[in-house]
Amino acid sequence: MSHPTRDFQPLQDDDPPVVAGYRFAARLGAGGMGRVYLSHTRGGRPVAIKVVRPELADDPGFRRRFGREIEAARRVRGAYTAELIDADADGVPPWLATLYVPGPSLTEAVARRGPLPVPAVLWLMAGVAEALQAIHAEGIVHRDLKPSNVLLAADGPRVIDFGIALAGDATSYTATGDTIGTPFYMAPEQASGDEVTAAADVFALGQTAAFAVLGRPLYGDGPAVNVLYRIVHSAPDLSVLPESLRPLFARCLAADPAERISPAEVVEWCRQRLGAEAGGGPAVWKEITGPEAERPVPAPIPEPTLTPTLPHQQAHEHAPVHPQPLFGRPQPTPPPSPSPSPEERRARRRRTALLTAAGVTGGALLVVVLAWSVMEAKGLLDDRITAGSGPSASGTTAQPSASAPGSSSGSDSSSEASDTSEEPGSSGAGSGSDGDPASGDADTASSEKSSRDPRPEGFTLVSLDADNSLSLKSADPKRTNRKGDIHFDCTSGDCQLKSDTTVLVQIFGSQGTTLDECRLMLRSAKKAERTSLSLAASAAGTEICMQDTEGNIGLYTIQTKSTAVPELGFLQGDLTVWRDAAR
Repeated sequence: MSHPTRDFQPLQDDDPPVVAGYRFAARLGAGGMGRVYLSHTRGGRPVAIKVVRPELADDPGFRRRFGREIEAARRVRGAYTAELIDADADGVPPWLATLYVPGPSLTEAVARRGPLPVPAVLWLMAGVAEALQAIHAEGIVHRDLKPSNVLLAADGPRVIDFGIALAGDATSYTATGDTIGTPFYMAPEQASGDEVTAAADVFALGQTAAFAVLGRPLYGDGPAVNVLYRIVHSAPDLSVLPESLRPLFARCLAADPAERISPAEVVEWCRQRLGAEAGGGPAVWKEITGPEAERPVPAPIPEPTLTPTLPHQQAHEHAPVHPQPLFGRPQPTPPPSPSPSPEERRARRRRTALLTAAGVTGGALLVVVLAWSVMEAKGLLDDRITAGSGPSASGTTAQPSASAPGSSSGSDSSSEASDTSEEPGSSGAGSGSDGDPASGDADTASSEKSSRDPRPEGFTLVSLDADNSLSLKSADPKRTNRKGDIHFDCTSGDCQLKSDTTVLVQIFGSQGTTLDECRLMLRSAKKAERTSLSLAASAAGTEICMQDTEGNIGLYTIQTKSTAVPELGFLQGDLTVWRDAAR
C-alpha cells in the first residue's frame, strides 16, 4: 500500500479526521489493506498513516498476523527503508505509521518519464538490495516487493510495506489460499504455493528492476493466471534488457532459489559498475525523481479551538471569519444572529447599568471589609507580641500560641523554640524554604549542578561524507572540508567514523541519551583510546557520543545512513554539543 506524492488529495466525507491522536492533513492513496493519510508527529515530522479496512479489522486472525508483522517491522532500520515509528494492531481501527517519504513511486516515475537509464537502475538495485539486507536481518521476508512499493526519494530509493504484505492485501493474488503477493512480481516458488524464503525477494528485485528498464513487467501482461504460468514454467527473455545488466538479472531470476544472488552480492556488483559508468550518481538520480522529491507537504492540521461567542449587538456587524483548511473537511460557518429591536437594546442598557452599579457597590463593601479585617488582625498580633514578653498589663497570663502546642506560657514557648532552633531538622532561621532544610539543600545542589553543566547547543542536519567533516571545537561544528577532527571514511570497505584525537562510542538501547550517560560511556572509551567507530551496526536513530581533547562532548543522532555505494556514502544526523563538559 504505497503513498504516492503526485497529488495530496483532500479528505472525503467517509475519511476519519483523526486516528490515535494523529490528525490527518490529506489523503495519500489507498490499497487493498486500507487507506493512507498524511499526518505529522507532535514535533511536526510528516508521517504516513495506514488505516486498515473495516472488513479486515473484524477478522481476529488478521489482527494476530498484523500484530506479529508490526513487532517484526519495528526492528527494521536502514537507509533505504521507510521506518515504522508507531502502530496498534488492536486499535479501532488498526493502524500503523511510517516516516513519510517525499518522492514518486517507481511506477509513477516510469509512467511519467519512461524507462530509467542504466546508471539509475544500478543505483536503484543497490539501494533496494541494501534495504532487503536490513529486512532479512530481522527474519522478515517482504513477499510483495514491486514498483509501487519502491519510492524514489531525493537521496535514493526507499522500500515500504516490508513484512506487512504477509498480513493481508486484497490486491494481492492468492494461489493456494495462503500465498500473498502480486502476480507480475512473484517468484516461481511463491506462485506455486511452496515455501517462501528471502530468495523470493531477490527474484522480485530482478522483476522490479526489469520494469524500471522496460517500462513494463518482464513476464508480460494479461490475466494473473497466465502470468503466473509463465513465471513457473518458462525462463525470462533477457535479450530485451541492456547487455551490461543481463548477468545480474540472470542471477536474480534463477528458477532455483538456491542459485540466486544474495542482496549483499547485488550491492557489490552494482557498486563496481557504478564506478565505471559515465554519468552515474546523484545527477542521474535527481533527473528521474523530479521535483516531487522536494515538494513541500501540507502543514499540520491544528487542534480545534473554541471561539467565544460575540454579543448579539456585534455579531451581525462584526461576524467572525472562519478560515477553511487547505486539506481536511470544510468547517461550517454559523449564520449571523438577527439584529435586536430598539426595545431589546434599551432593556439591555438598563440591565447593564444596574449590574455596573451593583458591581461598584459590592466592590466598595469588599474594600471596607478587607480593611476592617486587616486592622483587627493587626490588633490581635500586637496583643500576642505583648503576651509573649510576659504578663499583660491587666495581670493575666497570655494563652499558649498555636505554634507551640502543650506549652504552659509564652515564656516557656519561647524557651522551647530557642532550644529546638539549633537541632537538625528544626524550623529555625537556618532552614530552607517553608522551614524545610532538605529543600534548601536540594536547591543548593541543583543550583551547583546547573552551574557546572554547560548549556546544550543543537545543530540539525549535520552531514558527514567524503568532503564534509565535524569539529566540536568550532562554534559551528559543521565543516565543508576535511579540516574537522571527525571524518567519515569508507576507503577500507567498512564505513567508519575516524578521528585523530576525539573519542567515539556508540550507544546501544533506547534513544534519549543524556550528558551524564555520555560522560559515563566516554570514560571507558577514553581508556581504550577509541578514536574510530565502525558503522556496520549503525542505523537511523543510532546515537554516538563524542569527546575531544578540550573536553567538549557531542551527541550525534543518525537520521540517514547510506553505505551501499561507499564512494557516494554519507551520514546525516542531528548534533548536540556541551562545551567544556568533561569531568
